[in-house]
Amino acid sequence: MKDPTHLPIPLPALVPSTHPPRILFLYGSLRKRSYSRLLAEEAARIIEAMGAETRFFDPTDLPMVDSVPADHPKVAELRGLSAWSEGQVWSSPERHGAVTGVLKNQIDWIPLAVGAVRPTQGRTLAVMQVSGGSQSFNAVNALRILGRWMRMFTIPNQSSVAKAYEQFEEDGRMKDSPYRDRVVDVMEELFKFTVLLRDHEPYLSERFSERKEASAKAAAEAAAKAIE
Repeated sequence: MKDPTHLPIPLPALVPSTHPPRILFLYGSLRKRSYSRLLAEEAARIIEAMGAETRFFDPTDLPMVDSVPADHPKVAELRGLSAWSEGQVWSSPERHGAVTGVLKNQIDWIPLAVGAVRPTQGRTLAVMQVSGGSQSFNAVNALRILGRWMRMFTIPNQSSVAKAYEQFEEDGRMKDSPYRDRVVDVMEELFKFTVLLRDHEPYLSERFSERKEASAKAAAEAAAKAIE
């Protein structure tokens, strides 16, 4: 007989969620006129118009990871927003060919696991970047690696805005351009993937290795009880 832990769990009957998709935005700069924040704000307006609910985390005053206990108010705020979200958008400047420390610090404060709960597992993710010069993809590529590590479903599309200082009006709105069209595409894709996946997260994220580990643990506990 086959080990039952090798068999995938059956697809459960689901009642589709009817609330708006919940999308968290993280950005990677503390500058007063932060282009990664302006890009995130433009994206938020777009996906809100599609019917999503959005929230932002302000990284100002977030301590460096592990420098304070996890019950610090800013850390607790960030983790609470991550738990609230069904999808996330990470927007970073490219600095020295990589994501900024500001954004990486936020991601590092979100744990892979809290007890049996994985705060980001199964959530959708869209990645975006801004550059001061020519178009590059180093930051979004790095964000994709981080998203995979956090067990998120990173959508195929992405946004990379070159010479970001030329792409926004004084009031912070993004100018009409192919770059903005791509942001619309990315948000539309994120909205669709979030709606399609959010109710199936337990089924999609459930793993053989975890079933095997849980089965072995249960067997060990049963054996220990039998000899008490």
